[in-house]
Amino acid sequence: MNIEFSGKTVIVTGAAHGFGRAIALAFAQRGANVWACDLLGDELAETQRLCAAAGGRCEARTVDVTDRAAVQAFVREAEASAESGHIDVLVNNAGGVLGQVGQPLEEVTLEQWNAIISVNLSAAFFFAQAAAPGMKAARSGRIVNISSGAGLGRSLTGIQAYAAAKAGQINLTRQLCHELGPYNITVNNIAPGFVRSNPTTEKQWQSYGPEGQQALVEGIALRRLGQPEDIAHGVLFLASEYAGWISGQVISIDGGK
Repeated sequence: MNIEFSGKTVIVTGAAHGFGRAIALAFAQRGANVWACDLLGDELAETQRLCAAAGGRCEARTVDVTDRAAVQAFVREAEASAESGHIDVLVNNAGGVLGQVGQPLEEVTLEQWNAIISVNLSAAFFFAQAAAPGMKAARSGRIVNISSGAGLGRSLTGIQAYAAAKAGQINLTRQLCHELGPYNITVNNIAPGFVRSNPTTEKQWQSYGPEGQQALVEGIALRRLGQPEDIAHGVLFLASEYAGWISGQVISIDGGK
């Protein structure tokens, strides 16, 4: 199976590190014109450098994905550079827990709740909303949302808003699949398992201690943690021509649970 994206314009959100960096690099290596965004400017610049070192093309912009106007402006800029005149692939990867930790329900503030919902759910909606008109006009497009195993069950973080936001993103995927399907736009979702992919997940991993770490790994069928590249490979498939009749699906990439 030879997957290439020459001449395609691909947006990857949350591309400063972890899954987002791996996804941006994977597309750049396969000929795509990648537009990467994040709030972490220095790390985003490193993603851009890695893409260039691999012989790929990557434009990087600092964007607050919870700011609808900023999202619209970024998508319009990327569209203006696209050979096709529209975004070919949108990967909604931005998200996370924003430094929060699990706490009792009654102690969660409105600000904490809204922040998690905004970056994990509203941002995906804003980007889909911005990219959809061009995709619909071209009658072509791929949207891949990155959720979490937390969206299919409980969250290991214990953060209520995170579990709710990821579950909401999964059902947004299913809803948009039916709305955009008549325009030949597929919308799918990847639910990663636990991967040590960024400072937050590394801190979470260390918090488990040796016994907790062993228990987590033993709960995985393949008895090992995954890598960011495992998630990127799933995205490549769903964005490729080989997945043209796959839409509205949630693929768990978690080593088997």
